[in-house]
Amino acid sequence: MKKILKYILLVLVVGLVVIQFINRPERINEPVTDNDLIETLQVNAQMTDFLKSACYDCHSNQPRYPWYASIAPFSWSIAEHIEHGREELNFSEWATYSARRRDHKLEEMVEEVEEGHMPLPGYLWLHSDAKITEERLEMLKTWVEQERAKISQEAN
Repeated sequence: MKKILKYILLVLVVGLVVIQFINRPERINEPVTDNDLIETLQVNAQMTDFLKSACYDCHSNQPRYPWYASIAPFSWSIAEHIEHGREELNFSEWATYSARRRDHKLEEMVEEVEEGHMPLPGYLWLHSDAKITEERLEMLKTWVEQERAKISQEAN
């Protein structure tokens, strides 16, 4: 029985080493451009800190990759989360969105946070700085209301 367990453990270790060289996800970390939400809207420092700590790792072209992002299978999962996050909302492309889309994305931001869908619960395990407190939620709501009002004024 011990021999079988040792063999299984050896196969697992070899398998983990081998997968490190297979299908390594591309890391995209581009410089900030004029299309970025923070640049475009001239977001204040407190809101910038909030967005960067709770949102930008998955919803921008400037994620902070933790040390374990180089280790498969974690690297695959992280790459998938980032790809999906950017498809839904990419703050680095904010200025390219239509006014209607920006308004809708702002509305969705609050909904996703209020419903506990964002930040992802798994992300919060290792990123306590992304935790959404009542104070942060109120700050987000106030900021979103102000930005949506600006969009509404631009449309008129």
